[in-house]
Amino acid sequence: MGDPKKQRKKYQTPSHPWQKQRIEEEAVLTREYGFKNKKEIWKLNSLLRNFHKQAKKYVKIKSKQDEKERDQFLKRLQRLGLLGSDTSLDSVLGLELKDILERRLQTLVLRKNLARTISQARQFIVHEHITVDNKKINSPNYMVLKEEEGKITFAVNSNFADPDHPELYVEIKSKKPAAHAAPAAKQGEDMNEDVEAAKSAGKSTVGKEKVEVKEE
Repeated sequence: MGDPKKQRKKYQTPSHPWQKQRIEEEAVLTREYGFKNKKEIWKLNSLLRNFHKQAKKYVKIKSKQDEKERDQFLKRLQRLGLLGSDTSLDSVLGLELKDILERRLQTLVLRKNLARTISQARQFIVHEHITVDNKKINSPNYMVLKEEEGKITFAVNSNFADPDHPELYVEIKSKKPAAHAAPAAKQGEDMNEDVEAAKSAGKSTVGKEKVEVKEE
């Protein structure tokens, strides 16, 4: 058996490592979309660049094979939710990096309120708490298909599948403290009424507690 083939890079790194504007933009994207490192941004940037490159390639149709490949390319982008049903190659050239970032599994988990923060969404995915169409996906950068978007849920064997789990983000839960405020206030009113009744009878609740302690 010969030497294993060296894997080539499937993404393009920045031409210069110290570009202030690019570094600041990447820092904003890292905070907003919860990237582990900037390598993930470079990979998605390369994916966008490949889309633009293919769109330019299919501008001039020279054969029926080119036309077939162009239609397959557009259908692929439509399945990814990057393009609408009635689109052209011009729409592909108009795609931006954020269009791709919004189709990541990590982003959609947060958008569907399955996590409180973007970091928690990443944690859920890496720890295999999230399934897409009943398949466990542990890659935050997984590109979700349009048909899979409504099938993102917690795994059946995950503790987070319980809707009453305290870590889940549910809008109704934010209203629960207000719902419990009325009973608490009512208990306070009842306690005040008991104190007033004891005072009117010539007894002090504090004194009563002291007497009970001495008797014991």
